[in-house]
Amino acid sequence: MVASVLVELSHVFIDKTFSYNVPDLLKDNIKIGMRVTVPFGSQTLEGFVLSLKKEKEDNLKDIISLVDSYPVLNKELLSLGRYIKDETLCTLIQAYQVMLPKALKAKKKTVVPLKYEKYIYLNKDININDYKLNNTQTDIINILLKEEKVLKSKLTSISSSSVKTLLNKNIILEEEKEVYRLNIKNDKTLNFSLSLKQDEIYKEIKKGFNTNTTYLLHGITGSGKTNIYIKLIEDVIKQGKTAIFLVPEISLTPQIIDKFTSFFDDVAVFHSGLSDGEKYDEYRKIREGKVNIVVGARSAIFTPFENIGIIIIDEEHSSTYKQENTPRYNAISVAKERAKYHNCPLVLGSATPSLESYARAEKGVYKLLTLSERYNKMNPPKVEIIDMNKEFKSSNGYISNTLLKEIEKVLESNNQVILFLNKRGYSSLVSCISCGFTYKCPNCDITLTYHKSSNMLRCHYCGYATKKDNTCPSCHEEFKEYGMGTEKLEEEIKEKVKNAKVLRMDIDTTTRKNAHDKIIKSFMNKEYNILLGTQMIAKGLDFPSVTLVGVINADISLNFPDYRSSENTFDLLNQVSGRSGRGTDPGKVLIQTFNKDHYAIKYNINNDYVGFYKEEMGIRRKLGYPPYYYICLIKVISKDYEKASDTSINISKYLRENIKNDIVLGPSCANIFKMNNEYRFQIIIKYKNIDNIRKYVSFLNEHYFNNKKVRLEIDFNPIKF
Repeated sequence: MVASVLVELSHVFIDKTFSYNVPDLLKDNIKIGMRVTVPFGSQTLEGFVLSLKKEKEDNLKDIISLVDSYPVLNKELLSLGRYIKDETLCTLIQAYQVMLPKALKAKKKTVVPLKYEKYIYLNKDININDYKLNNTQTDIINILLKEEKVLKSKLTSISSSSVKTLLNKNIILEEEKEVYRLNIKNDKTLNFSLSLKQDEIYKEIKKGFNTNTTYLLHGITGSGKTNIYIKLIEDVIKQGKTAIFLVPEISLTPQIIDKFTSFFDDVAVFHSGLSDGEKYDEYRKIREGKVNIVVGARSAIFTPFENIGIIIIDEEHSSTYKQENTPRYNAISVAKERAKYHNCPLVLGSATPSLESYARAEKGVYKLLTLSERYNKMNPPKVEIIDMNKEFKSSNGYISNTLLKEIEKVLESNNQVILFLNKRGYSSLVSCISCGFTYKCPNCDITLTYHKSSNMLRCHYCGYATKKDNTCPSCHEEFKEYGMGTEKLEEEIKEKVKNAKVLRMDIDTTTRKNAHDKIIKSFMNKEYNILLGTQMIAKGLDFPSVTLVGVINADISLNFPDYRSSENTFDLLNQVSGRSGRGTDPGKVLIQTFNKDHYAIKYNINNDYVGFYKEEMGIRRKLGYPPYYYICLIKVISKDYEKASDTSINISKYLRENIKNDIVLGPSCANIFKMNNEYRFQIIIKYKNIDNIRKYVSFLNEHYFNNKKVRLEIDFNPIKF
């Protein structure tokens, strides 16, 4: 028997299988999709078995051993890997590795152990009365007479020496049991009924069971989309099938998990906040059929369910569904492939669908379903604009007097406030008031952000950090801090609002394990009355006592050099506005801006997604941006400026000579021109049909794959530039 093995090395020139003879000892156990160890030159590597044939061949090396007792890649995932390779121009091994938790990747010497706990029980083959026991030993025996098996740690806490003596005398016995590292409690306490409109949408999607239909559920914030999702999944489970439910942020998973486990028994969780061991345990639960629902972020789309009945992607507009490093897959595209394979519906839900999705729904590619009212007929929050051109000078800070007064009113009424500022740190930059010296990252072409709590200046791209001096190193004059981040906002709120109990949620406060969950629960329990943070607080969170949302600087995302800046601004403002007034009391939203007449801000006042969509589509049509064109972004990166520049010019020339019916732009400097001591140029291809450009882009990818002086990053339909 001969096995075709894809080894763990990722290189375009070995992006193929290699043949090995299967020793007689392994013939009965080897299967396609398993990991094996093989000799490869002078190395021993791991790889995946992609095919088997009965005939033995001469002059082939033997497989050394099987790593698994079962295939870690089933038939569907093997096919899905080839799809990802074709769509993203990654190697096949990269496609397979991204699907699996660390414990199951084909990588030599990567071991994630199972977790075991030791239990103690009485030896029923002996007579306890034959032994003379002291008081402590008798206490331990009495515990074991009441309970069949007890955790060893519980007994050793009484007396480890007594436990050891009893074990040595064979009076008690010990056994190991595997335990899962992540314990999810199921309390089955959730009860709700659907409104007439929710029920109508639920029944419409249910009609699409066992068909490959994609639905776009456009429901305003607070309209109860999650209730519809739960009812649909309940029906899928009754059919004996499984369900995948994706959310865009780790910060959303605690509340979503609580809601799902309050309704369902068997839920697995999968996201980047889990440890390698927890991911391994959850993955095995899924593979072994112990659960029938998975809730998670982007990577959960690869969970190895065999019989999927529905896939639901909430907040489908979110950029986090696109992976930014190789392989640059989009979870929504992968979900479409899986839904096609299982002939099941795909539901994309959002209060602010991406323009591409809404355009597909208008054309009938997706089936559009609309929820335009909040659940239980609650009124949406009242949105007001604060013109900072008028208020900034009199405000004596970044928070307007109007917003401060509203915050104080809300706290007096024992309700809660959310403040949104999409900028972490204390200040955007530190500059000398005399000579203009500014701290910059030595590795990247950006200024450093000041973090006051640690007195450090940090680069948010490469991680470089240095301590802030008290005076300018150039002229020894005073520094001045410009701009505002969440850390500075926290300080200002504490100074100006007497009763403020402030909780901050951003990357800096959520690095520790389970930090998201702790912050959300403490705010839900009203231990704090003001939650401030970045975009991780903007989506999906449900706090009934929040009656005021304040947006500190709505203009930040408008100033990004990105054709999506208006869409991103509208999305963020709409989503964060939706956190207000979700309980019995009416909600209010105050948006501070210097651009009160910008359409991305104006359409938020009346929650007018369709109005924004039409205006933005007119601009996209004129400028030739998605959804009217697809985009391929090619970044040319090198430590040598001249090499990067010359290569980008040559690539641009090659593309223009060969691509006749599409648009090639550039080369130009990337938005972050220097990062990690590398210079970055970019070329943009606007195209209508992938077949017109695939051959040429693939050629470039292969041509520069092994170049040690310059590398390419190729991204189809990028989210960020």
